Amino acid sequence: MVFIGMDHGTTGISFCIMSDGGDVIDVFKIGREESKDGLISASEELKKRVDFSDVKLMAITYAMGDGINQILPTDKVKNRGILSINGAGKVTGGGTSVFSELEQLDIPSVMIPGLHKDSESLDKLFRAAYSHQTSPEKVSISYNAIKETGWSNFIVADISSNSVDILIENGKIKGAVDACLGAMGVVHGPLDLEMLRDIDENDASANTCFSHAGAIKIAGIDGKVSNMKNQLLDNYREGDEKAKLAIDTLIMTVAMEIAGLEIVCENEIEGVVLTGSIGSAAEPFNFKDEINKYFKDKYDLRIISAESGAIGAAQIAMDVYNGEKEILGVKVNI
Repeated sequence: MVFIGMDHGTTGISFCIMSDGGDVIDVFKIGREESKDGLISASEELKKRVDFSDVKLMAITYAMGDGINQILPTDKVKNRGILSINGAGKVTGGGTSVFSELEQLDIPSVMIPGLHKDSESLDKLFRAAYSHQTSPEKVSISYNAIKETGWSNFIVADISSNSVDILIENGKIKGAVDACLGAMGVVHGPLDLEMLRDIDENDASANTCFSHAGAIKIAGIDGKVSNMKNQLLDNYREGDEKAKLAIDTLIMTVAMEIAGLEIVCENEIEGVVLTGSIGSAAEPFNFKDEINKYFKDKYDLRIISAESGAIGAAQIAMDVYNGEKEILGVKVNI
């Protein structure tokens, strides 16, 4: 008996295969470009690793997840659980092709929602402030964080292509700050005044601006999303001043966002969980050490796997199968 979790990430789609005892059997990632071009098949990669008859449940994340507010059976979800694909970052079609493959498999599955203004589980002030707070994989990342730490009141900082920070209070997600609102990631970031003017003057679309508002804007890097992070880190290793400024700025914005979320937590924060390809990085810079320069040992900083999105989704699948009715405050309706 096994469970599968899927993380619909910016640069690729990750899968975790987990035993019924909660042990990770395998984690692998499929690039978006390769999937879109038919160079690799998600279903074939899964078949190599697991007998589908042994899979009891798979938990899927997809795009913004703003069309649903509960964990639901995939076959009961309309339009793949999204209101629109527009304005959601660079679209390659790779995630769509993987989802289409999974729909054809004879595997029971559920979809994890994103967090947005219609998410009844969130604090009403966050719902009033922001129409969208985070996509579904941040829910699974947060679930993995709870499993790893045992904490009930903490902040999750997921730093990779985009940066999203999530506040968990009393074991439930209270609210989050989405990538287009607060801290920079490598690729995505907040839309500032200059970008808003570009949009108004029809020099660029909002989506184009969002997809160039992260650290790459400062470092002067452009190209395929899948290559940008490696280019930034390579430039940093080579001593490029713009790359260093970009990373230092990213870290500062994340620190500000974490500090802001702590203020609105009514309980004492137990710590901060760092994850994502940048948040868990030990080289060419140590993200934990660098961000701690701002916090000065105020927080207990814990690092979890960069693949926490897929791992957490598998953990959700296992617990939902075993009868869990609520995940981090999000209702289960199956």
